[in-house]
Amino acid sequence: MTILLTGATGLVGTRLLPRLLAAGHTCRAIVRGGKSAPEGAEAVAADLFDSASLAAALDGVSAAIHLAAVFRTPDEALIWKSNLDGARSLIAAVEAHAPTARIILASTSHVYGRDQARPGREDDPVAPTQAYPASKVAAEQALRDSRLTWAVLRFPFVYGDGDGHLAALPGHAAQLDFHPAMRMSTIHHRDIATAMALALAGRFDGRAVNIADDLPASMLELVALGGGRLEPSGDPLPAPWAMQVDTALARSLGFQPTVRTVFQAAEGQIL
Repeated sequence: MTILLTGATGLVGTRLLPRLLAAGHTCRAIVRGGKSAPEGAEAVAADLFDSASLAAALDGVSAAIHLAAVFRTPDEALIWKSNLDGARSLIAAVEAHAPTARIILASTSHVYGRDQARPGREDDPVAPTQAYPASKVAAEQALRDSRLTWAVLRFPFVYGDGDGHLAALPGHAAQLDFHPAMRMSTIHHRDIATAMALALAGRFDGRAVNIADDLPASMLELVALGGGRLEPSGDPLPAPWAMQVDTALARSLGFQPTVRTVFQAAEGQIL
């Protein structure tokens, strides 16, 4: 299978792409600014807002995986342009130049509300107000409205393979005043690849699917794994289901994480 990746040089892309290559796929990576793709992949100089370059990038592809996104920036206009307009541009290019290709959109569990009454489920109404999750919801809708074969994968906190994401958590936890008992769904990079394999095989077609491991960990535990420390607290937890997702749909469609918890990852030294 020939796969086009956007965001191939990002935190997720640099770890997913070698796994796709190892699975025997031909991978074509959109790169900008003189960056190179991982060994074995074809680097394609293209831009999400340049339709001619996208046409060439999509020639002969069987699937497109859209990872490119902007997250941590105060520039909301940039978030919307990158996450929604970029997705729309790619969707239009796939419709025009590779209409039989499957398109897979990486989305986020941040689409679910903090005050939810249970772990976020795919059929829950979503109406986030922050720019990042709101732009992802809009991009999901653009994909639903297309004529393409599509799937949306909603990822929670992503970690592993030395990506530094877990090590950065103590700083974020202190800045955002996280309650130590708050639990958060997680997913290792290995199982982003596990989920992508199912999506590429068509198991998630026409659906948004939560992808997470078996056990949401507490912020107290996650910060400790990241090398930090939170002050313990017995105060009531104001939003007990915030940042947790229900994975029953993914399991019913065949997803099983190979790294079942962050504790298994720590034991295996693959954080």
